[in-house]
Amino acid sequence: MPHIAMVSIPAPGHVNPSIEVIRELVARGHRVTYANDASWAEAVEATGAEFKPYRSTLPAAGNGADGDMIDHLTLFLDDAIAMLPQLREAYQNDRPDLFLYDIAAAPVRLLAEQWGIPAVQISPTYVAWDGYEQDMAPYVEQMRADPRGADYYRRFEQWLTGNGSSITDSAAFQGRPDRALVLIPRHMQPNADRVNDEVYTFAGPVLGDRADQGTWTRPADAGNVLLVSLGSAFTEHPEFYRRCVQAFGDLPGWHVVLQIGSKVAPSELGDVPANIEVHPWVPQLEILRRADAFLTHAGMGGSVEGLYCGTPMLVAPQAADQFGNADRLIELGVAAKIDTGSVTADQLRSEFLTLINDPGVRETSTRISKELHASSGAGYAAAVIEAELATPAE
Repeated sequence: MPHIAMVSIPAPGHVNPSIEVIRELVARGHRVTYANDASWAEAVEATGAEFKPYRSTLPAAGNGADGDMIDHLTLFLDDAIAMLPQLREAYQNDRPDLFLYDIAAAPVRLLAEQWGIPAVQISPTYVAWDGYEQDMAPYVEQMRADPRGADYYRRFEQWLTGNGSSITDSAAFQGRPDRALVLIPRHMQPNADRVNDEVYTFAGPVLGDRADQGTWTRPADAGNVLLVSLGSAFTEHPEFYRRCVQAFGDLPGWHVVLQIGSKVAPSELGDVPANIEVHPWVPQLEILRRADAFLTHAGMGGSVEGLYCGTPMLVAPQAADQFGNADRLIELGVAAKIDTGSVTADQLRSEFLTLINDPGVRETSTRISKELHASSGAGYAAAVIEAELATPAE
């Protein structure tokens, strides 16, 4: 029975996209182990996979890290350095036939090379295209000009060299895998026509029923439903939530589900009209399957779920890849963008009404949803992975 080992980090946006693939591999009779922080043990074991714990140094889920991109990348590098010896110990006497690794689980590529084991990167977001390095060169140069950025690249490359990696360029090590399974739709991939199909296979989205996340019942008198969620990390925006209450409260024909996170108390919102229900957390996909519109921070998970469910989206990016995701959704013709910091309640209401009253947006959202239902899923992803079991590491 082949042993497939998955390694990820303790973050919903990195675990959730692939969890159904793991469940499918177990159902097909493979022995699957899954290494992550102990906080994810229950979710992993629910798939039937064997859990292998390591201690992550990343901030706990829901506690978004402060700082800029250099600070965030440094956090991931520190975590990778701490993860490597833990993974080596966990798998030294239980080596898999195939490694699967999240894009943030960099140490796996080192172990795979050292042990001669094939490895497939599992990407929950977009991947590099031909010419990507040239397109990103000005931004990388800017980061390297910052002493913190220069230190990040120096430490990363020293870590690779010290561990005998055949690839010592940090960008190539993370961004140019030998083989990758991409768990987003090709629709969300920038410059999709320039992606190497021999390396990258798109199989997304891969969505399960997520019954373990709870249920939600659409009110019988709800003409239409709007879900408002800024994800799980960057949610401390009480003023924006108050503007949402003003903009969507008593909006004729609309019922609103407002997720405010754990750092904002419902009492901070003031009087909340009867057509708005407020929660610290909601089963997002469960609601989207019954919703008619989505106000999202444009994280890749939410963006993909919105596309899959055919919900027109108001996008309010907060950090990292969310800005690019938002722009891509607008290019596709299914979204409009707002700024949570500056948009007024009147502007928010106006932008929303313009979006949902545009027949082209609704038609495009429905078309893309149908395409995704027909060409993605856990079964397809698992078959791609199984094909790699017979592929020896180079």
